[in-house]
Amino acid sequence: MIWCRYQQGDMTSFGLVEGDVVREVEGTPFGAHVATARTRKLAEVKLLTPVTPGTFYCAGVNYRDHVIKSAARRGVAPVFPTRPDIGYRANSALIAHGENIVKPRDAGPAFQYEGELVAVFGKPARHVTREQALDCVLGWTIGNDVSERGWQASDRTLWRAKNCDTFKPMGPWIVTDLDPRDMTTNIRLNGELVDSFATGDMIFDAATYIAEVSKYITIQPGDVMWLGTDGLPRDMKPGDTIEIEITGIGVLRNGVVAEA
Repeated sequence: MIWCRYQQGDMTSFGLVEGDVVREVEGTPFGAHVATARTRKLAEVKLLTPVTPGTFYCAGVNYRDHVIKSAARRGVAPVFPTRPDIGYRANSALIAHGENIVKPRDAGPAFQYEGELVAVFGKPARHVTREQALDCVLGWTIGNDVSERGWQASDRTLWRAKNCDTFKPMGPWIVTDLDPRDMTTNIRLNGELVDSFATGDMIFDAATYIAEVSKYITIQPGDVMWLGTDGLPRDMKPGDTIEIEITGIGVLRNGVVAEA
């Protein structure tokens, strides 16, 4: 099943993607809902971020190759996480598939993408075991954790390096009944394949993260958890197009523009 959230004219609704059409749904995927007989052509609606999360969780470094290559770029020894650590991102940074990432006027050249698998929760999770954790996941979508590396290195927190307006593209929709172990993440910059990795080849998998977080925090329906990236991202500049493709889900595509 493919859930989306879309807008046509003044109307905003959740819907089910069925081939090249969207079937309107009354209600939400996180509660009571009914699929209606009303459909619209997918090409004629504007896709929105598939959910506006109550809490926006974001895993830290979670792929070995990313740790190794990032450390080599800085000329230091790689340090791998010993336990799953979680951070948070700002909902105000979210944009949808097809919308533009805006590079701030004073951002430096190390302005980079990070293609990530995103878990979208459909049930509350509190004190769940690793074996129970994925039962709380409604489905999966794609995120691009845009980062300004100069700010990331110099600021005490990630408040602007990862949370500026437009820095968090997410979409295009939520796909249910998938297994991250079967997925591949492909990243294309201006049509060139710049990275490809096994999505499920994480240091700590989604179930481990969910179980750990749920020991201390109640994860709610509609929350999201971004699960990290692999490889070594390249720099983006205004005029570029960045595509994050995860097999089984689809493609998240966004242009890059300069701040006016």
